[in-house]
Amino acid sequence: MPCRKICSELLLTFFFFADGGRNLSLDSIPMGLPMSDPTAWATAMNNLGMAPMGMTGQPLLPDFDPALGMMTGIPPINPMMPGLGIVPPPIPPDMPAVKEIIHCKSCTLFPPNPHLPPPATRERPPGCKTVFVGGLPENGTEQIIMEVFEQCGEVIAIRKSKKNFCHIRFAEEFMVDKALYLSGYRIRLGSSTDKKDTGRLHVDFAQARDDLYEWECKQRMLAREERHRRRLEEERFRPPSPPPVVHYSDHECSIVAEKLKDDTKFSEAVQTLLTWIERGEVNRRTANNFYSMIQSANSHIRRLVNEKATHEKEMEEAKEKFKIALSGILVQFEQIVAVYHSASKQKAWDHFTKAQRKNISVWCKQAEEIRNIHNDELMGIRREEEMEMSDDEIEDPSEMKETEESALVSQVEALKEENDSLRWQLDAYRNEVELLKQEQGKANRDEDTTKEQQLKLLQQALQGMQQHLLKVQDEYKKREAELEKVREDKLKIETLFETLKEQESDTSRICACSQEKECPAEKTLSNSPVKSEREALLVGIISTFLHVHPFGASIEYICSYLQRLDSKICTTEVEVLMTRLQHTFKQELSGVGASLEKRWKFCGFDGLKMT
Repeated sequence: MPCRKICSELLLTFFFFADGGRNLSLDSIPMGLPMSDPTAWATAMNNLGMAPMGMTGQPLLPDFDPALGMMTGIPPINPMMPGLGIVPPPIPPDMPAVKEIIHCKSCTLFPPNPHLPPPATRERPPGCKTVFVGGLPENGTEQIIMEVFEQCGEVIAIRKSKKNFCHIRFAEEFMVDKALYLSGYRIRLGSSTDKKDTGRLHVDFAQARDDLYEWECKQRMLAREERHRRRLEEERFRPPSPPPVVHYSDHECSIVAEKLKDDTKFSEAVQTLLTWIERGEVNRRTANNFYSMIQSANSHIRRLVNEKATHEKEMEEAKEKFKIALSGILVQFEQIVAVYHSASKQKAWDHFTKAQRKNISVWCKQAEEIRNIHNDELMGIRREEEMEMSDDEIEDPSEMKETEESALVSQVEALKEENDSLRWQLDAYRNEVELLKQEQGKANRDEDTTKEQQLKLLQQALQGMQQHLLKVQDEYKKREAELEKVREDKLKIETLFETLKEQESDTSRICACSQEKECPAEKTLSNSPVKSEREALLVGIISTFLHVHPFGASIEYICSYLQRLDSKICTTEVEVLMTRLQHTFKQELSGVGASLEKRWKFCGFDGLKMT
């Protein structure tokens, strides 16, 4: 009996602290707890779901499981209980369910038989905060019901029927689980054993509109929060939309006109202007404003062209720096390769061991390969520069010939270097053959066959190197012949320019004499086929153009070239001028049938020989 009293008093104490002390006072809790029986104290603490501790702080029951909940037989309160989204997990069958007597002021609660099955309950409604309590004594009042069930939590309302049942609504959902713990208890009012003063409590979940409404509101709120979160997530990953273009007005037109004059805001203002024009904002009233804005946009063309020119200049400077650095690297590679080649000569080669010779030959081969790769890269850059000649460079044939001559000279120098390297390799192979011959006399007969094979291989390599050397020499001679031809062509072009200059001076003198004698210019110029200084310039340009095309060119091709210089030049004028100069230009037919084509060729040198 003392153990049951301790348990009931501790239960009241726990509910007081859980409820915040609103319904019970400290005076109503008897503090006379006997501490002499440690077993009773441990049983009471275990029934409350707390770790049994002694007065000294040591645990009384070492095998206590704190996950058993607040009281034995009740699962621990989980925030994911029914009404919060998930049905609570079932109670394990091996879990002990020991209930004690609960003493209240006006009544006493006796626990049910522990061997009986637990009382049946209906399915828990969502958001349930209301319980049905049946089996109340006939003399039970609302104050007694409040005294019993306020230990489970804050009671909001009690709806008592005339019969022996009532509905109790709590403030929170977890309080319903505490109330279900009291299901099956026998209640006795005071110490009376009258039938009207006793009853067996049956606590079950109850369906209430208020609970369902609050649960639905909570679910709608959670759904709104989820939709808001998803919308924020989608907006975070959505690309930003472009700002809207304002509608046209005189005020906005003045702002855009000022922005068009500013280089930093030009692109934004041009986009606005383009949108306005596409919208159809241009009319008679606004035409002058739009014309001034278009004129402002046109004024930026010169700036953009200058910026492009500066960027091209920077790019050319960077290319030139790269080319200079690459040429410096090539010079150093040539020096390193020269060191290897000088070391490969016989007077130094004989003093190295076989391993050292092998390393030197491998190093030399690697250096030559890298040198050739860089040389090809430099030659490619030079070829690109030659291909990217502008019209001014094409107009000046002397500069073009100089670049071609420099390219040929560089190729001749590269061939010379390759010729020297091949000679050095040939010397190295000869030295290797001599060393093998010397070793052959000293070696045994077993090694004779292998050395003969090596000798044959070296002889074959020597023959291949000699053939390659002969090919390089022939190519070198061909390039020298081409260089001589280019020089002769350059001299011919220079003489042609001198003759053209003399003709121009003669025409200027004739014009001066005609002005002094006050004679018409047509009479003096009628004797010569070239009638004006313009025609003389055309003759010089056409002759230089046809000299570059030795197989001739059509009159349309010639005129397309001349129209780059002057768009007013027509085909008939050029053809009449060339037919007049029969000693300078001649027309030939090439092709057969439908592919028959008239081509003009330059024959000025033949005319000079005839005269």
